[in-house]
Amino acid sequence: MKKSECYHCQQSAFTRRDFLRAGTLTFLGMNISDFLRARSAQAFAQTGSDAPPAKAQAVILLWLEGGISQVDSWDVKGNTRFRPIATNVPGIQICEIFPRIAKRMDALSIIRSMKTDERNHPQSAIQVFTGHRPNPTLKAPSFGSIVSKELGSRNSMPPFVVVPRPFEDDPLLFEPCYQGNFIGSEYDGMVLPDPSKPDFRVPDLSLPKTVSAEMVEDRRTMLKMVDQFFRAKEETAEFADMDAFEQQALRMLLSPQVQRAFDFSQETDKTKDRYGRNRVGQSVLLARRLVEAGCRFVTASGYKHGQWDTHGDNDTRLRDTLGPLLDQTLSALMEDLKERGLLDSTIVLVTGEFGRTPTINPHAGRDHWPDCWSLVVGGGGIRGGRVVGSSDKDGGYVAERPVSTGDLYATIYKAMGIDWTKTYMSPAGRPMYLANGFNDTPGTPLKELI
Repeated sequence: MKKSECYHCQQSAFTRRDFLRAGTLTFLGMNISDFLRARSAQAFAQTGSDAPPAKAQAVILLWLEGGISQVDSWDVKGNTRFRPIATNVPGIQICEIFPRIAKRMDALSIIRSMKTDERNHPQSAIQVFTGHRPNPTLKAPSFGSIVSKELGSRNSMPPFVVVPRPFEDDPLLFEPCYQGNFIGSEYDGMVLPDPSKPDFRVPDLSLPKTVSAEMVEDRRTMLKMVDQFFRAKEETAEFADMDAFEQQALRMLLSPQVQRAFDFSQETDKTKDRYGRNRVGQSVLLARRLVEAGCRFVTASGYKHGQWDTHGDNDTRLRDTLGPLLDQTLSALMEDLKERGLLDSTIVLVTGEFGRTPTINPHAGRDHWPDCWSLVVGGGGIRGGRVVGSSDKDGGYVAERPVSTGDLYATIYKAMGIDWTKTYMSPAGRPMYLANGFNDTPGTPLKELI
């Protein structure tokens, strides 16, 4: 499959920014200031006082890369070998491979009538993350980027984070899934390394052991002297903005709160075990830490490339690996958020890029299926213990209440106090809905959930 082109070309001219990066700031690992320079002041501004009151302050997206089978999870039918089990909500049943989640369904709701268009992973993932079908000439902003733009940051934390890098076998092809695209690279997600690795750290937020905070301040004094030369040659608004970005970078670098957010040593062994000592569990644990510290949108993409893409041995993989892994991690997250008083302000969304075929293929697997699929969502003012829509007897087609990604977005935006009817003007001069529903019409919040 052809790779997509690089989206971020570097300027060739040698500028003051290049001088600082190459010289006086490199010992600090100050790439984080480059990240902040790319963000406009609007990205870090809070919403206006006239914004509607919002219960939700953050979103954790637990991304099931590859696409989970609806009939083997949230919409159990007669064409699965798994049996349905009761949950703690009368009348709602889910698959037996999720016994812990079944005890938390009063905080989660199921949408059983999601419908999208694309049948291949990159295209479908882009549609789910942006609400728009892929267009090679016009890349729509991702869900997390829109939240970042509309709400800005809290507590000096980056508003949009992705952990770890998703789609690791072909990251460039999937980049639009976590980028601002035409609204600007300043709204791209900040991609973090795998937090389950023993040497996990965020390099841009780590001072060398030989460098103290006091030395940083002295270094800044020297930088001011260097600046005098450049400012004598050219005084521009950009330089004034860069001062603010450098200040923000230093605040992130030196802020005890930011440092604590990325510091796993703050978590007990019991909590780490509770989530699971693996890539998925630790990614979700870090997501909780980040929203607790102030991040607005965190995509926890700990599943490996195509891990839910069960073209073969569907039942065995679900029973032995995928089911227990999700059951442990999602239940731990919901319990932890509730215990910390964060569940009312944090939306949890659990989805992949589509569902799976209602029929089993010759390899004992299920193939791609966007015509009708399921996801779960809760927290942050989203009502739990509800079921939206229904599928036919085999779970293959929508029977009642088709739901678009735009309807899902509109629901979450409403919970966050974001105007879901809003449009952004594209470079082509065409307005694009933040919550883009069927046939490029605005999505509608799901009244069952909010």
